[in-house]
Amino acid sequence: MQQSVNARLCDVVSVIGTTRMMKKTSRIFSLLLFCALGLGSLNSQAQEWQHALSLLEKPRYGADFKHFDYVNPKAPVGGLVRMGAQGSFDNFNPVVSGIKGQLAAGLSLVYETLTVPSQDEVMTSYGLLAEAMRVATDFSSVTYRLRKEARWHDGLPVTPEDVIFSFNAFKTNSPQYAFYYAHVRAAEKTGERDITFYFDEPGNRELPQIVGQFMILPKHIWTGNGPDGKARDITQTTLLPPVGSGPYQLKQADPPHTTIYERVPNYWGAALPVRIGHNQFQQQRFDYFRDTTVLLEAFKGDQIDVRFENSAKNWATAYDFPALKDGKVIREEFPQRASGRMQAFVFNLRREHFQDQRVRRAFNLAFDFEEMNKTVFYGQYTRIKSFFEGTDLASSDLPKGLEKELLEKLGDKVPPSIFTTPYTNPVNGSPDAVRTNLREADRLLKEAGFIVKDNKRMTPAGQPFKIELLAYDSSFERILLFLKPSLERLGIGVVVKVVDASQYENRMRDFDFDVTTDLWPQSLSPGNEQREYWGSKSADRAGSRNSAGIKNSAIDTLIEMIVMAKNREEQIAATHALDRVLLMHDYVVPQWTYNYERTARWDRFDRPEKLPLYGASAFPTLWWYDADRAARTKKGG
Repeated sequence: MQQSVNARLCDVVSVIGTTRMMKKTSRIFSLLLFCALGLGSLNSQAQEWQHALSLLEKPRYGADFKHFDYVNPKAPVGGLVRMGAQGSFDNFNPVVSGIKGQLAAGLSLVYETLTVPSQDEVMTSYGLLAEAMRVATDFSSVTYRLRKEARWHDGLPVTPEDVIFSFNAFKTNSPQYAFYYAHVRAAEKTGERDITFYFDEPGNRELPQIVGQFMILPKHIWTGNGPDGKARDITQTTLLPPVGSGPYQLKQADPPHTTIYERVPNYWGAALPVRIGHNQFQQQRFDYFRDTTVLLEAFKGDQIDVRFENSAKNWATAYDFPALKDGKVIREEFPQRASGRMQAFVFNLRREHFQDQRVRRAFNLAFDFEEMNKTVFYGQYTRIKSFFEGTDLASSDLPKGLEKELLEKLGDKVPPSIFTTPYTNPVNGSPDAVRTNLREADRLLKEAGFIVKDNKRMTPAGQPFKIELLAYDSSFERILLFLKPSLERLGIGVVVKVVDASQYENRMRDFDFDVTTDLWPQSLSPGNEQREYWGSKSADRAGSRNSAGIKNSAIDTLIEMIVMAKNREEQIAATHALDRVLLMHDYVVPQWTYNYERTARWDRFDRPEKLPLYGASAFPTLWWYDADRAARTKKGG
């Protein structure tokens, strides 16, 4: 399951998941489906009303729970937290995020979802806007019942019409949501406060949960006029202030530089068990900076309060400044247990010269991770060797048991070597190893028809083999420049191109790249998002997360096995098999990982004694402003 439908396109990871959708359902078709399904019989076969939904296990918290165990229910309210963001923004409409404009950070503070996940369980969601949920016994539908007290910031109640409007708006206008919710055939009002979602594939245990994850928007706002008297348009970007139902509302915006959100007085959900101990800051501010270097300097200059560091070099060398020595700044690492990842150099398989697996493997052979880790990353990283790195879903050794049975059923759709040879990344790091791997890369390229002529690698069509390495973060340029000489030693022409974030998004939507870096976050319970990541139907859809353009029937089959898994054993076996098939085709060159969240913060905040198992730092959601600490560090909020 993808906690965020698309992390790359939405408010960091807040509009969710990543993550993490194609057939449009008209009102007429929905009504026909309503009749055809026989809603009365469906509901009569439904389970009892539940306060929570869990994919494979019993919810940890009962219907009468007071708050999550990992929060401080007595945390004080007040103060300001200043967050940094890279790039700029020009849009407050989440529906067209990833299609048009750059979405403002922090919108997840304004809008609510039907449910929220627990951070100390693998895959359990508790009611937020919804007070209860009821699932059909065959998982062909789910009904959500809204809370009577749920209110928009303008005082009007949240209604089933709002939920249905929001669902249709996202599914109709967002390719990512359309694909993610492709098997949700209809959303209908089935009671005064009830909304029922109907699915076209009974047995999909994940669908009832994931339809509780999208943002609910106010229909009366989006179908009305703005302050300027003009009709709002859900299909276009807008900078009109958003009206939500969440704990914060927009106080101030200065596009493209700053947004400030302030706690809503008398927020309707403040006493809910899922909200107690959350969102304790009076204000949250997001300031935008053009690149990571400027962001770092802004932090050191006390213009922002916290930094999540993703650069090993910065972590090792860039924090030697007076405030850290004086104890005013704290550096801390938090273990990441909630998810896995694949971060990699990804090939655009839509380019003819990357369709040959031997070419792709040659690039991996040329990548000297060991030397890069030593000289660029200060030895902090380990090499990724799975598409589900960091979880028990990662494959290893040779397939056995149920995983082997699933792979054997695929017959000649999978390479025979999958049963005899475990996947491994080439190991470099020494002159002898580098020479050996480059010779093997040269052999594979020649075997694929990419010969060398006048010291230049030529394509089978007789043209020079030239590629562009694309990035949007200037700090990543040094990584690409490290890789470039190794590829040039093979006779490949290489251009390193760093573009701004907006241009990068546009090029990725259109699959206008040769090789770039992509990241696919993985939850502990994978499901429908795998169709978006690797499924054949997403390969040619503009803006999809299948950036590689993978089309493989064996992979499609394994994804469906994951989605339809009836228990954890089946889910793990199918995921292991999918991981193994993805790896064996060399669709990407795996990069590196570090299973900790690196943070640096000005010491003016406090947190619960015990953070959630799957929440890493959980900053700023579970933290609060500490006036005494702030007085010692001065400035800030």
